[in-house]
Amino acid sequence: YIGVTGVQTCALPICAGQRAGCGAGGSGRRDRAADVEADGDGAMTWVIFALLFWLAAWAVNVRLSHTALVKSKLGKLVVPAIFGITLLVVWEGLVRGLNVPGVILPPPSAIGARIVQELPTLWADFRQTFVKGALSGYVMGCGAAFLTAIAIDRSPFLQRGLLPVGNFVAALPIVGIAPILVMWFGFDWQSKAAVVVVMVFFPVLVNTVSGLAASDQMQRDLMATYSASYWQTLLKLRLPAAMPFIFNGLKIATTLALIGAIVAEFFGSPIVGMGFRITAEVGRLGLDMVWSEIAVAALAGSAFYGVVALIEKRMTFWHPSQRN
Repeated sequence: YIGVTGVQTCALPICAGQRAGCGAGGSGRRDRAADVEADGDGAMTWVIFALLFWLAAWAVNVRLSHTALVKSKLGKLVVPAIFGITLLVVWEGLVRGLNVPGVILPPPSAIGARIVQELPTLWADFRQTFVKGALSGYVMGCGAAFLTAIAIDRSPFLQRGLLPVGNFVAALPIVGIAPILVMWFGFDWQSKAAVVVVMVFFPVLVNTVSGLAASDQMQRDLMATYSASYWQTLLKLRLPAAMPFIFNGLKIATTLALIGAIVAEFFGSPIVGMGFRITAEVGRLGLDMVWSEIAVAALAGSAFYGVVALIEKRMTFWHPSQRN
């Protein structure tokens, strides 16, 4: 009886504690439910804001398209800027509103904060990949392609025999030749430059050969009546006529150069470089750093393309494609 009484007396405080715990648990569940509801309202606010911003930017672009501003230099910058800002705002709003995990798709604000935080690392990666690998390979590959095009133009035998070989080399997958070149030239920037040379050589070669054949037969006959030599005809007639074709190949090669250098770093590189950083951060699920490297690569590639396009505009101002 004493044991039963002891059990009963001991059970009474436990039951009372359970009732108190149940009351506290119910209050906690209500608080959590209120927090979830508040988070849901905040998420819906982000989504609505992103959609409203998109509609407002669309209305502004439609209005600008019916004004004379769109034909000016300022208008040509404003419209793409509005589009880019709209894309970033919609990205930010949807990612936050839909609660997308950062390991799937980080918001632009997190990517921008990581860029500011990792500026020294990003600058070192940029120098290793773009300046040492992509730019040096671009110069060597385009220069070799131009000289080869001159040799092909001088020799019909090379035109029949070398172009098919070049086409074969261009069809080789970059993921297949990059490891081989890395083993040949080492893990530093030289192997990345070799991959870039292979990637940019054929587009510049084909466009240069096509450009050298772009002049009319009547124009070449006129130079022959002046007793012009091959090199005089090349410098004064055929090479200027080939400039639009050559720059077309150079612009294509700007994007291929950076892609080739980054892909080559996936197969071996020192502990620096865009490709190395992307591979390392993907393994650590640091997607904000991966997107930071992608943003730097996109800005560098766009700026490189813009510089080549600006040089083209200055050198081929006489061509109909450059006239307003």
